[in-house]
Parts: sequence; structure tokens; C-alpha cells
Amino acid sequence: MSGLFQKKEKLHREPVRWKKELKLAPGYLILTLWILFTLALLGWVLLASFSTTKEIFSNKLLDSGFHIENYVKAWVNSNVSTIFFNSLFYAAVSCTLLILICAPAAYALSRFDFVCNKLIQSSLVASMGVPVVMIVLPLFAVVAGLNILNNVSANRATLIFLYIGINVPYTTIFLTTFFANLSRAFEEAAAIDGCPPVKTFWLIMLPMAQPGIVTVTIFNFINIWNEYFISLIFGNSDKVRPVAVGLYSMINSMKYTGDWAGMFSAVVIVFLPTFILYIFLSEKIIAGVTGGGVKG
Repeated sequence: MSGLFQKKEKLHREPVRWKKELKLAPGYLILTLWILFTLALLGWVLLASFSTTKEIFSNKLLDSGFHIENYVKAWVNSNVSTIFFNSLFYAAVSCTLLILICAPAAYALSRFDFVCNKLIQSSLVASMGVPVVMIVLPLFAVVAGLNILNNVSANRATLIFLYIGINVPYTTIFLTTFFANLSRAFEEAAAIDGCPPVKTFWLIMLPMAQPGIVTVTIFNFINIWNEYFISLIFGNSDKVRPVAVGLYSMINSMKYTGDWAGMFSAVVIVFLPTFILYIFLSEKIIAGVTGGGVKG
């Protein structure tokens, strides 16, 4: 029987349209070259992280074998552990609070008609186009006036507050679009059963929006993880600085230490979280992006 099914599949298989494929060949070529170039760069950085500084400058990577101690030195001596956990803390807390704040707001904007609904959505969209550099000086003046820049705990709270505020417009608009494309039949069924709107949101609609929530959380995590300008201005202490500013400081210190192998090890450590997110959650990212465009 399996042989018959395989023969039927072969009979119904569409022939290759060579003219169409040839038209797409330049795109395939560019994409292939870009992938090979990216893999070559990442591979070189990975090999350099296991080599010595002398081998890096002589272009003889791994000539003396694998040097795992580069990662140990980077993690312990180069303060990578501190900046790594700082960024992980900021990203985790900010992403969680962003969903708790933006998901109910997005649901209300997408489901209920009230005064200033369109104005709020338009304001959120417009605020997405405001560069951070335009608001950083007024924000710094406010924070400096509160005298909290030298307090470690207050400094952390300030960074988290700013990360949330900057990403609220994008997160709300993204989730508004996603909620708007979910079917109203579930809410109607819940209303018939006597379920109030708030309970309907938390128990029914929020779980249904999981693909969109996962997608926007991944984007927010990457944005916060890679954020540099805000953390450079408001992160006054080495104890609170995240990975972007920490790596910049390490690059500057290379003028005096010359430990390039340790720096490449630090780069690999910092790169791993976002790389793992893309590898294991790429399908959810695609599902979340495409799911918002299909009417439920």
C-alpha cells in the first residue's frame, strides 16, 4: 500500500517550472552569498574565541588547540557575568511588565469603541516615529533632578522604566492588530455563559493571543538586550550596565590589556541568548507575524 501511495504522490507532483526558477535565480544567489558571508563571520569569531591573541593576529586560529579558559577569564575577570545578568534581568522584567500593561490596553483598543480610541492609537503610532535622542535630554534632566543616579537600585528601576516606556507604543499597536483579527465568537460564547469581559480577556482571549505575545516579547527582548544609548546615559555604574555598554567598555580596555581572545569570548557569550531565541522560536515568530494578518 505504501508503494502505491508513493507512486500517486509522484504522479501528482507538479513539474519544475524552470523559467520561473531562473527568474528567481538572482535572488537565490544573493541570499546564498549573504548566508555564506554571515556564517563565515560568525565562524571566524567563534574560532577566535577559542584561540590565543597571538594566533588571532597571525591568522592561525586554533594553532595551539582549544582554549576554554578564554571563556572563564571573560566570565569572571572581564565582568561579563555582571553585564550578562544585568541585561537578562532588565529584559525579563521589562518584557513581562510590557505584556501586563500593553495586552489589556491593546484588547480594549481593538474591541471597544470609546471616545479618543482612534486618537490614542494614532498617538501611539506617531510616538513610534520619535527618535530616542530627542527625548533623552529632558528625561535625563528629570532623573538628575530626582537625585537617583547614584543609587544602584533606583538606577536599575530607572532603566527598566525607560525600557518599558520606549517599547509601549510598538507593543500595544502590534497586539492591537493581533487582537483585532481574533474571532469574536469566543467572547460571545463566554458572555452567554455569564463570563464578565475582564475574566474573558484573562482566561480566553489572552491565551489565544499567545503567538502574537510570544513574537512581540521576542522582539522586545532583543531590542532591550541590544539597547545602547539609554543605558549609556542612565547607567552610571558598572554594577548596573547591560551588555551593549559593557562590551563597548571592554573594547576600549583592549588598548591597555590586549586580550582580544577574551573579548571574542565575551562577544560569543553575549550573542548566545538572542541566537538561541531565533533558533528555537523562529516558527513562533513567523506564526505570530503572519497570524496577525489573517481574520479569525
